[in-house]
Amino acid sequence: MHREDLIQRLLTYKTQFIDETAMVNRTLRFIRAHDNCFDRNLLRGHVTGSAWVVNPGHTHTLLLHHRKLNRWFQPGGHADGDADILRVVLKETAEESGIALSNITLLQEDIFDVDIHTIYPSIHDHRHEHFDIRFLLEIDDSLPIPGNSESHQVAWIPLTYVSHYNNMRSLHRMVRKSERLPCSST
Repeated sequence: MHREDLIQRLLTYKTQFIDETAMVNRTLRFIRAHDNCFDRNLLRGHVTGSAWVVNPGHTHTLLLHHRKLNRWFQPGGHADGDADILRVVLKETAEESGIALSNITLLQEDIFDVDIHTIYPSIHDHRHEHFDIRFLLEIDDSLPIPGNSESHQVAWIPLTYVSHYNNMRSLHRMVRKSERLPCSST
């Protein structure tokens, strides 16, 4: 699989959020301009993948208190050259949550959200952009969530409290999208 799969997903993705529409268009231009867009060594930036994980009732989301960045985020990470961004999202979610892949459900094949955010210079990284492709996943919130060494803590956060943990616009947007989801029958 090559970047063409992601280009096709982005071309068919629709959002009602104007700022997200602009990010989808920028992401398309970036991917088309860089054959190595999934490589974290691309200095300008790279495609990353993350998951918006909800519980079966769609009342809570899974957030991780990231050890390196000291902030709460959804699971996700670098593609490391893998052009199958959905596979990246599922792998990163399993690794970061400590939940077996067999207990993670993809709720929709379509992209759930697109975000571009700047990673500012630090001892770990130079300044660059993440072109983050997000998918909607579900995990049973009655399962223990062991997490891994990349996070201080992993927790189910009520959607109404997400802004207390991270008030970034993109998380607010995903909360709004979550509020429109039908409840799961499980």
